[in-house]
Amino acid sequence: MRSRTELLLLVAGCGFLLFYGLGAFGLLGADEPRYAQVAREMLDRGDWVTPTLNGKPWLEKPPLYYWQAMASYRVARALSTGSDGVNEQTARLPGAIDAALMIAAIYFFLRQRNKWRDARSRPSRPESLSEDSANGRELDAALITASCAGVIGFAHAASTDMPLTATFTIALLAWYAWYESERRVALAVFYLGLALGALAKGPVAPALAAVIVLLFTAAKRDWSVLVRTLWLPGIALFFAVSLPWYVAVQMHNPDFFRVFILEHNLARFSSNVYHHPQPVWFYLPVVLLATMPWTLWLIMAVVERLRLIWSERREAFTGAQASAGEKDSWALFLLLWMVVPILFFSASQSKLPGYILPAVPAAALLVTEYLAARREQNTKISWPLAATHGLLCGLLIFASLLAATSAATSAASVAVTHHLIVGQGTYIAAAIGAMFAIGIAIGLVLPAGSQLLRPFTMLAAIVGVAAVIRLAAPVIDATQSARPIAETIRSFSREFFSHESFSYESAPVALYHVGRTQQYGLDFYLNRPTQTYDDGQVPGAAHFLVAVPGAEPGFSALIPGRKVSYLTNIPAQKLEIYWIGKK
Repeated sequence: MRSRTELLLLVAGCGFLLFYGLGAFGLLGADEPRYAQVAREMLDRGDWVTPTLNGKPWLEKPPLYYWQAMASYRVARALSTGSDGVNEQTARLPGAIDAALMIAAIYFFLRQRNKWRDARSRPSRPESLSEDSANGRELDAALITASCAGVIGFAHAASTDMPLTATFTIALLAWYAWYESERRVALAVFYLGLALGALAKGPVAPALAAVIVLLFTAAKRDWSVLVRTLWLPGIALFFAVSLPWYVAVQMHNPDFFRVFILEHNLARFSSNVYHHPQPVWFYLPVVLLATMPWTLWLIMAVVERLRLIWSERREAFTGAQASAGEKDSWALFLLLWMVVPILFFSASQSKLPGYILPAVPAAALLVTEYLAARREQNTKISWPLAATHGLLCGLLIFASLLAATSAATSAASVAVTHHLIVGQGTYIAAAIGAMFAIGIAIGLVLPAGSQLLRPFTMLAAIVGVAAVIRLAAPVIDATQSARPIAETIRSFSREFFSHESFSYESAPVALYHVGRTQQYGLDFYLNRPTQTYDDGQVPGAAHFLVAVPGAEPGFSALIPGRKVSYLTNIPAQKLEIYWIGKK
């Protein structure tokens, strides 16, 4: 009964947090529509080897996300008559599924670990549950991970970051399962996970795993663990899974090694060639935001772990006491797992928030261990801690509701002012956030506060996600996605230009002084490449032109003698649409 209840909670909680609202707003940024379009082109060509964008090889990333999206598109096509199956939901579904698999792996790993430890401590009663299991540690870990802002955000994204994080997490959990149990099947899963990680984002997965395992074995002063990790059948499995695609894509595309390895791995790490510079401390606030609403407990868990390492480093590193050594080994492994990706990418010259997503599951597990230890010691939550955590949860809800307040004052105002619009909606959002903050704080100082921490925090996360999806999504769509631009172009095509020799599906679209976010978004939503006046790509045929306001004198000079008709503007994104007569 307990297992069924836990699974129901897990499915309901993760189902909402990870899958709800996948298509509530259009694809965002440059990467989402670009990756989604690459998968569409691969599926349309029936090519599972060479990623292409606008018909040209696109060799920046390995194919795992593309393969998953292709499968998602194909299933959707089979289920919906008259649709190509390509939309926001199907493009983002791989990230949500990968996040769900990762959380399931965390739950079942901890559940199995409890059984191993219980069997060792009470061999005459192997069926009994340990105290860890009785306290629901595996459910805590799964739900804490699922409710982290970084996991929720990237589960709703068409990107390669969640496939990497999921496979990397499964690999490291499997390695630690092997470390504790010596079961070779777990070591095989470790190598399989690293192989899939290499297919998700390249050599970063095995590289980070190697550093973590090396540092852990060095800290434990047991080099035999490192030697036994280098298991030849596992290494063979890694290459058997990951190498065929790399060989095939190199054979089809001789530039692959230069583009992927030299430019998009080594050059991206060692130089600012892709223009993503950030200060060395950039990932500190990123990881604190990515672990919201559990940030306070993560800070306390890390501080406590560092304090133990400093004051009892002999026991923490050598495991002089068996029972303490087990706990120290697991906590030390999690600390290294969290810190290594952050330090590694902090040294990179190119920094993006998604790079350190593999550290978030480790952070969530550290929080789980810290909270479980507090419960075992019957440590009550003090007023300062309760108030701080309540405040963080209230701020999370306030921030989620705040975007929706702009709907009352119009999305256009948000795009124009780029600052907080104080109005009635803002005060309502602040009042709701304050109510949650106060209610959570009061609940946590009750005698059962430790038991209420997870459900109260989960409630805050669920309310925040619901607010973003139900209330803020229209504003996000209007101001950040190319979907409304594409819909406007289609509406004008159907209404005014149906008599032309081309249909709206093939009418050329050009851009003038428009960023790559809108460019890649329009490429996806119109399913054809746009052309840019800035690069000298001026279509000879009649076409739509998307330009920034006030740009007509500039682009008119590039098309002398051609008729220019103003159609409409999109104020939320500061863009105007024109119809340019044929040459």
